[in-house]
Amino acid sequence: MNLPVTPKLRPVLDPEFLPAVLWNRAYRDLVARDPAARPFALALVRADGRASVHQDRVLSAAHPAAAHTLRYVERLLKFLLWQKGGCRVLVAGADEIAAALAGIYSPTGARAFDHLFMGEKVQGPVFSLAPCTLDALPSDDDSTLAMGRHLDGCRIGFDLGGSDRKAAAVIDGKVVYSEEIAWDPYFQKDPAYHLEGVHDTLTRAAAHLPRVDAIGGSAAGVYVNNEVRVASLFRGVPADLFAKHIRRMFFTLQARWGGVPFEVANDGEVTALAGSMSMNANAVVGVSLGTSTAGGYVTPAGNITPWLNEFAFLPVDYRPDAPRDEWSGDAGCGVQYFSQQGVGRLAGPAGFHFPASQPLPEQLLTVQKAMRAGDPRARALFETIGVCFGYAVAHYAEFYDLRHLLILGRVTSGEGGEVILAQTAAVLRAEFPALAEKIRLRTPDEKDKRHGQAVAAASLPAIRKI
Repeated sequence: MNLPVTPKLRPVLDPEFLPAVLWNRAYRDLVARDPAARPFALALVRADGRASVHQDRVLSAAHPAAAHTLRYVERLLKFLLWQKGGCRVLVAGADEIAAALAGIYSPTGARAFDHLFMGEKVQGPVFSLAPCTLDALPSDDDSTLAMGRHLDGCRIGFDLGGSDRKAAAVIDGKVVYSEEIAWDPYFQKDPAYHLEGVHDTLTRAAAHLPRVDAIGGSAAGVYVNNEVRVASLFRGVPADLFAKHIRRMFFTLQARWGGVPFEVANDGEVTALAGSMSMNANAVVGVSLGTSTAGGYVTPAGNITPWLNEFAFLPVDYRPDAPRDEWSGDAGCGVQYFSQQGVGRLAGPAGFHFPASQPLPEQLLTVQKAMRAGDPRARALFETIGVCFGYAVAHYAEFYDLRHLLILGRVTSGEGGEVILAQTAAVLRAEFPALAEKIRLRTPDEKDKRHGQAVAAASLPAIRKI
């Protein structure tokens, strides 16, 4: 029994794309008609003991379509793990699903990557998954972080990306200096390359300040209490050197700079914070379509969260043969659609022919140049990304209280970005009119592009008052 899913818009270069949001709605329609449907819950417990609890309902075990329940719950768990994080998962309401998930999210299962990263790599304790009764679930505690928006004093803000390091010197909220410095961090084995590179960036910014009161930074990856837990920027550093020099590299830098207040957050969180500060609005999701797919969230109360918000790993396409991420091995996740990797994947179907050795940033530049020249191949590529993204936005809205969506990153530069935005809006109008009315789509203006991220990063730490 197949679930009836018929998208109103299909991405022209990826017509078999199966939107997660529509598949989930089809499954929930079955649940709503099942008189024996069961209450169900997933609890994700983090290393600090706090839990995020997702309440739901699933089909009865004897339902003719019950085989779909494992697919529904496994993709739901995948989304929640990379949205909120957790090293211990409790599954309540369907013991047979709990048993199946325990095999999938095991060291030898299909989600071995998630088992490792949600356990030792990110949280610390070994990842575990077990059944639980509904009345034994922990209480839901999604505490937020009142971080950022501090603009007093002389501050440095920095952002570490896959192709450059950005820095700004900020005095009472005004940018007095900014610079982008090219670097190539991904496969550098020597920790000193990273540490000295960031120190050089800070030194350049400090030269434009009378003093340094605080330093704030953003970078791709997972950071917990300023420790580097998982970051593709440092993937080339051997594990022993990573543990010795990279994990606490920002504490090393803080000591070099006299112990001034020093805070580092995921670049997606800072992107969302920058958008919130610029728009003077909250309930903001920021998604950057760049080297990977980064994301962040500012709550309706104006705070960021301790969640992971790793949009690269959020599943958006439920077809069985969806493209696979070469790092995690999973299929249908955001990085294969909303990034330079997504552009590279679609280039062939669009009619572009690039050598296998040509770097993805160069492929993107070629496609963008073709877009400026009116090439229909490029337009089809960006239209495809936009349609897929429209359905993804609707999927995000089921997990985030979302009123403003900030879309940025190199893939969105120029006319291609305008096409992506237009197609995203078209999907929302056609399939999700209530969301089209609720969500404001926005791209940063030139001032935000130049300085917004750096100012938001610089605003992360509070200056201690004597």
